[in-house]
Amino acid sequence: MIAPLLAMAPASISWSPKVALVMIVCNVIAIAIGKATIQQQNVGLQLPNNSFFGGFSHGAMLGTTSLGHILGMGAILGLASRGVL
Repeated sequence: MIAPLLAMAPASISWSPKVALVMIVCNVIAIAIGKATIQQQNVGLQLPNNSFFGGFSHGAMLGTTSLGHILGMGAILGLASRGVL
């Protein structure tokens, strides 16, 4: 009964520098989107070095990198299914 469900699962891709590069690019894109759209970027708990993190608070950085990982997951799975990665 469970075998057909396991057959439907997509094959996972192993880590490689290409996969890491896609995830880094997606996180940078998400941080740029957050920098342009978050209205109160520095409200709340501050990160250790504001100049390194672009003036983001802890919540803003966590939110943008979470979005970056969601975008990266979609990009990696999409590129893997197309055979690019």
